[in-house]
Formats: sequence, structure tokens, C-alpha cells
Amino acid sequence: MPEAVTDNGHDGHDGHDGRDGHDGRDGHDGRNGRDGRDGRDGRDGHDGRDGRDGHDGRDGRDGHDGRDGRDGRVGDGRDGHDGWDGRDGYEERLAPFVGREIVPARPGPDPVNAPMIRHWAEAMGDRNPVYLDEAAARATGRPGIVAPASMAQAWTMRGYAATVAGRGAGPGFEELVALLDEGGYTSVVATDSEFEFHRELVPGDHVSVREVVESISPEKVTALGAGRFVTTVRTYTDQNDETVAVQRWRTLRFRPKQRPTPANAAPPVSAAPPVSAAPPVSVSSAVSAAPPVSAAPPVSVSSAVSAAPPASVSSIASAEASGGGGGSTAALRPRPAVNRDNAFWFEAAREHRLVIQRCAACRALRHPPGPCCPECGSFDWDTVEASGRGRVHSFVVSHHPRHPAFEYPLIVAVVELEEGTRLITNLTGVTPDEVEIDLPVTLGWLDADPGLSLPVFRPVAQEEQH
Repeated sequence: MPEAVTDNGHDGHDGHDGRDGHDGRDGHDGRNGRDGRDGRDGRDGHDGRDGRDGHDGRDGRDGHDGRDGRDGRVGDGRDGHDGWDGRDGYEERLAPFVGREIVPARPGPDPVNAPMIRHWAEAMGDRNPVYLDEAAARATGRPGIVAPASMAQAWTMRGYAATVAGRGAGPGFEELVALLDEGGYTSVVATDSEFEFHRELVPGDHVSVREVVESISPEKVTALGAGRFVTTVRTYTDQNDETVAVQRWRTLRFRPKQRPTPANAAPPVSAAPPVSAAPPVSVSSAVSAAPPVSAAPPVSVSSAVSAAPPASVSSIASAEASGGGGGSTAALRPRPAVNRDNAFWFEAAREHRLVIQRCAACRALRHPPGPCCPECGSFDWDTVEASGRGRVHSFVVSHHPRHPAFEYPLIVAVVELEEGTRLITNLTGVTPDEVEIDLPVTLGWLDADPGLSLPVFRPVAQEEQH
């Protein structure tokens, strides 16, 4: 007769219906991993797979409800709490969104029209004549003007009023965002946009868009934080339900990293520098190359660079006539996004030289800097030094949000240089009430620190204009 072993347990070895545990050795509902092998009802864990001292977590060492994530959300939850993919079936709830339509076909608020094309072309500095000149468009074989290909998405945008009124993109989209938020992926950044254009749009076309989820990646560790790449496909159709463009759109939904406050960080002080300076503004310039025949739609080439963001003021070269110097603040100023395409510009600025990129082939000037000439496509370039004279093309006065390193109100202007290019900068030595369009200005320099100098502009005194 086999021995009935019931040492210190109920119907089992040292446990309830199990050896050394509740239905398991050294665990609850799992025999040392058998009956939940390396997972279900795991080792020294409560309902956790491969979870040493982990609760409801797969591979969750010292983690509660986490798989592969140090903070316990959707992953590996080492020392993490409240992660997903455990008993709540987070992955299983996320998976059905792949292949699902999250934005049903929705027409844009307006048909394709010449005024909006004009505004777009002017804002982008796009001088392709086929967008606004009927004769030039017909000379290329087109029946009339066409819209820039890169405007496809613009025709379907709901606009500010619809957005603030809460008229959402669609229930599917809102459900997906809510589920990602639940998983801790509360921040978003766009990473890719790939367009395929089927035909050019012409005035009178009415564009609709529908959006389908193509894929949702497993959690990835990125420099911004742990997150998931969500790829959707947007199909743009005309009034006849014919496809005019397809866009593959990818965003990273991520859980922001918690950045500890440096122990030696200086507290902000109440004193503000006498010179207003603006936080960095990212400026994009896009020029579409005109195809010689109607068969090929224009291809948009864009280059982007952060324009002249100031840092903490220590001195101003070419200061106001009163000789006012700079001040200083404890708060750090935002830093520019320097890359291989624009590093030369910031290096010249450190020497108090304002330079403009010039195409070595067609001699066209361009700003912001970019790798390719928007006029002829050449990758060869050099620079010319600007005269430092210009006029205010447009300006804004910024009041909010406030940053402790700046004095408010801030005057941020687009200055058109004598040479014809424009840049975003700050105006100094002038009050907001004194600024006007076409105000003549001249160059000065803001020395933020030994490694960063930036151009600023001040009004030209009347005696300097004669």
C-alpha cells in the first residue's frame, strides 16, 4: 500500500492539496513551477509566472504585476509594481486593435481651394508656380493649378474649434489612447510619416480620410522611456471614393522617464535679465520640386532645424545705445538642437558671425540650413556672411507659459534679412507697443555662455537710417 503522506498539511505535504505550499512546492497553486512551469503559480510567488517574490507577474523578480519592466508596467517588473500583462490580460486587450479601423472615413471641412494653397505656399516659402499660376501649370501639361502633394493631410484636419469642442477623431481612436494611457504610455512623439501619392489634388476635390491600425509593437526601451510604436495607415480618398494618397504614420507612445532633480541645481531667483529672449522655436521649410509633366506629382523635400534659441544672458554685444549690459539668472535657458546640418551656423555664431547657407551650384540662399538645395537639388553648399540689416516680417508677444529664465512679455520676431532669407530671433531695446511690421532692425549678439552665442536684433535708430 502506498504511504499516505500528510505531514503538517491538509491532503498534501506541508500544504493544502500540495507539497510545501498551497497546491505547490514553495508556492501557492504551483509545485515548484510544475503545475505552472516557470510561470503559472511560480516559485515563491503568488500567481506569478517565473516570478520570484512577484505577484501576478511573469518574470517579475521582486515585481508586482509586471513583465519585463523595471517600473512594473508591461514587463519584467523588477522592483516594479502594478505592471500589466499579468492577470488583467493587457496584451490580450491591446491585440484586437491591430487591423481595426480607429477613424472611420471622415470628409475634410473644406474642399481643395486656391486661398488655402496660397497660405500654405507662402508659409512654407514654396515658390513652385504650378500651385498658383494657371498659365505656368498648363505649360507643364496640367489642366490648371494643383495643390502641393504634402498638403494631403491638411485638407482633412478638423481645425482648432473642433478640437477644443471635443469632437473626437472616433471612438476607436479614443479607446486605443485610453488603453495605452492605462498601461502608463501617456506621452507621445511622432517618429515616421511615409506618403504615397496616387494623383495630384486640384481645386474642387473633397478629401476624406480613414485610419486603420497596422501594428502595435511590444514594449521597447527608448531614450525617452519605455514605450510602444503604434503604426497606422491613413487612406485619403476623393469625392468619388478613389484613393489619392496613402500615409503610414508611426508614433511612439511612451512612459516618461522620471528625471531626478540635480542636488546642486540652483534655485530660481526673482531677478530677470534686462533683455527678453525667447525659448527655442522649431522652424520647418518645405519646397516641392515641380515635375515637368503631369504624370508625376511633386515630391516634397523638407528640412528642419531649431532656430536661434537663446540661453542665459551674460552679455550683449552691439547693445542698446544706452550701453545696457546683460544680466544673469539661475534658471538654465533651453539649448538648441544642434545636428550635422546646422552645426556650422552655431559655430559661426560663437564667433559673432551671422552666416547664410548658399547652394554651390545655383547660388540660391536658404535658411534654416539643410542638406539639399530646394531649388536645384544639389548637396554642395558654402556660406555667405549676412550684412546684419533687416526688417521685421512678423512678430508675436509671448506671455505664457512662463519660464523662470526669461523676462516677460517676450518679443519673438521673424526678421527678413537684406539678403532675402528669414530667421526667428528676439527683439531687444524695444517695447511690444513700439514694434511694427517692416520696422528696420540691426544685428546684435546675445552671449549666453562660452559655448553659445545667438543673434538678436534691435531697432535701427533714425540717425542710422540716413
